[in-house]
Amino acid sequence: MPTYLYAVVAPDGSLGEHFEVVQRMSEAPLETHPESGLPVRRVPVLPNIGGPYSEGGEKRKLSDANLGRLGFTKYQKTSTGEYEKRAGDGPSTISAGS
Repeated sequence: MPTYLYAVVAPDGSLGEHFEVVQRMSEAPLETHPESGLPVRRVPVLPNIGGPYSEGGEKRKLSDANLGRLGFTKYQKTSTGEYEKRAGDGPSTISAGS
């Protein structure tokens, strides 16, 4: 189940104390603080996805060795405007004129 961030809404409309609640996605957002009964608002937060989809995991998946092993060819542009092969099969360089 996801964890949602909520903030207490002050009388002037500003956000006060923040707290987290574990809820099912199908549950309606809270309207009041579970303990104090004050009005609350759900605060949008970017999801944190771990494992192979995290920042470090993605870099490992897109490594030159892994791309070549999976049958992809990767080229990188050089300072001369040609493209050098870094992984996979194919010509060692590609230029704009070829």
